[in-house]
Amino acid sequence: GCIMMRVCHLDTCPVGVATQNPVLRERFTGRAEHVVNFMEFIAQEVRELLAALGARSLDEIVGRDDLLDVDDALRHWKTAGLDLAPVLRGPDLGDAPRRRLRDQEHELDAHFDNELIRLARAAIDRGEPVEIEREVRNTDRAVGTMLGHRITLAHGEHGLPAGTVDILLRGTAGQSFGAFAPAGVRMRLHGDANDYVGKGLSGGELVLRPDERAGYAAEENVIAGNVIGYGATSGALFLRGVVGERFMVRNSGATAVAEAVGDHALEYMTGGVVAVLGPTGRNLGAGMSGGVAYVHRLDPELVNPDARRSGELRLEPLDESDAAALRGLLERHREATGSARAAELLADFERAAGEFTKVLPRDWAAVHDIRRAAEEAGGDPDDAPTWAQILEATRG
Repeated sequence: GCIMMRVCHLDTCPVGVATQNPVLRERFTGRAEHVVNFMEFIAQEVRELLAALGARSLDEIVGRDDLLDVDDALRHWKTAGLDLAPVLRGPDLGDAPRRRLRDQEHELDAHFDNELIRLARAAIDRGEPVEIEREVRNTDRAVGTMLGHRITLAHGEHGLPAGTVDILLRGTAGQSFGAFAPAGVRMRLHGDANDYVGKGLSGGELVLRPDERAGYAAEENVIAGNVIGYGATSGALFLRGVVGERFMVRNSGATAVAEAVGDHALEYMTGGVVAVLGPTGRNLGAGMSGGVAYVHRLDPELVNPDARRSGELRLEPLDESDAAALRGLLERHREATGSARAAELLADFERAAGEFTKVLPRDWAAVHDIRRAAEEAGGDPDDAPTWAQILEATRG
């Protein structure tokens, strides 16, 4: 387990916990049985503590503020004179119950996804393609998540073939639109969305664009809120418009295109590809240890200052392969969203490509350079000598 090396953000965890490096991950010795054993020890200790209090269950001590006290051994000069009595003594409720007596009502029976699940039954049960079109409102939260759960239960972690469930929604979606969407789910939203679009995206494709009747320039207006694509592992997001802060934080394998982003974009990103077709906020790439981003007219002063000073992030012009990758992203974005911004960049792509900056972590680039050199030399990019070279180059 963790040995407190404090390098979680560097992708060099020596015991294989906080890393995407396959060689380092081989060093992880944890097993499910260890977690079970740990939890059993916790349960036993809870039993002992309850017994010392004269109780047989946790239910019996809920609300028992008379069991709370201040540990004199933990007193500190900073807390001298601090009176905790109002915190440690609750109101006199008499014989009224102090614990939950009925289940919470999460209103799952009325969730938007129930209709999606019904309409997608052919895909869930038999893998047959289905198309769905519906209106959505901002009170409809986590649209697509329960549907994705049903698909994963039926078809496993790899989901369905791309586009098997094709959903077109119109309106304003609530928070967590398309969260955890698995492969095989394509959700198109004509309107806008709130925070957390595509968090935990797991192979699905999300396409957001303004309503066709919108009379404004999409690239200058917000299409979705903050924390878009948080923790995405695979899949794609195409966003025709501006998004808020913390775009694609902890992305480890998804592809995303947006036309402008707020502060703290690409934090702790460990994989995947991102294209930003317009302005960014400050602190871009903080803790970024993998993946690559293509940013139009990037202001270097907006990149995380520590990463910029230390050289942890490389800011480079696009080479031929980068230009080809960017062109592909722009074409997919234009096709999916009808983006005028993507069309403008593609109209004079040679000039536009020269205005993009490639952002990639130094160590991540070193890994790929060494692996590519091994392949070009006819070797195995995953053999022990190659990874020994990688670990030396990345100080891992």
